[in-house]
Amino acid sequence: MGLAGEISATRDGSVHSGRLLGEFRRTALLVPLSEGDDGGLMSGWQGGVRWIYAFTDEEALARFAVARGAGAGAREWEYLSILGARLVDAVIPTVDGPTGVAVDVADEDGSMLFPPVVGIVPDAQAVDAPSAGTDRAEAV
Repeated sequence: MGLAGEISATRDGSVHSGRLLGEFRRTALLVPLSEGDDGGLMSGWQGGVRWIYAFTDEEALARFAVARGAGAGAREWEYLSILGARLVDAVIPTVDGPTGVAVDVADEDGSMLFPPVVGIVPDAQAVDAPSAGTDRAEAV
């Protein structure tokens, strides 16, 4: 079914969240790089949480680019292909502050947030863990 299909099924109420999370962890996501000189991953802030933008395919990434005002003749967007598991287990621990993953955010009916909570991100980065946020590295 793939991650996009699991998101759709979850939104319809026909899939358990554990199955969705498993598919997220197994999926190679496309994460655009920021335009600045820092070479970091593109992200945004909402509700005190940094959300790393990730996409299930190039078409979903293109819809996001268009929604951000990148039309015909706009620059090419560089991106990293990374497994969801590696994103939450290896990348998020290097970011300062609460960080989650926003998947396919330009698709109103196909987007999904994976927040920085126990069971999604490592406990040390989870905002709902008993000792949340005590040993965070600086943003890369």
